[in-house]
Amino acid sequence: MRGGRSDELCRCQACLGKYTLLGDEENPRLSIYDRRPPCCGCGIGWSCFLLGFLCPIIWYVAALLYCCKYYNRDPRERPGLAASAVLAVIFTAATVITLSVLLICCANKRFLNSCAV
Repeated sequence: MRGGRSDELCRCQACLGKYTLLGDEENPRLSIYDRRPPCCGCGIGWSCFLLGFLCPIIWYVAALLYCCKYYNRDPRERPGLAASAVLAVIFTAATVITLSVLLICCANKRFLNSCAV
């Protein structure tokens, strides 16, 4: 940086590629993604995804956040929230199928017991 202010970016060949622009003057919103996402740095979406294996209700909370477009506040949350929403749908389908099979087996068992008497 030859004879200028210290806050200016140097565009000489010697310094080319050594300095990075931290904030964008044209779009100041880009600088909000410099900070770490919440929940240990992996974001709310992926945290809900992982915690959902312990308590599947958390997947439904993340699916609600996904449907309410929470990811507009921070687009880095979108993949984790989408993964949680997909798992909420899969868990719901598996629960419905399991309960239907149990209901059919239970009803069939009662029917067979009543016919045997």
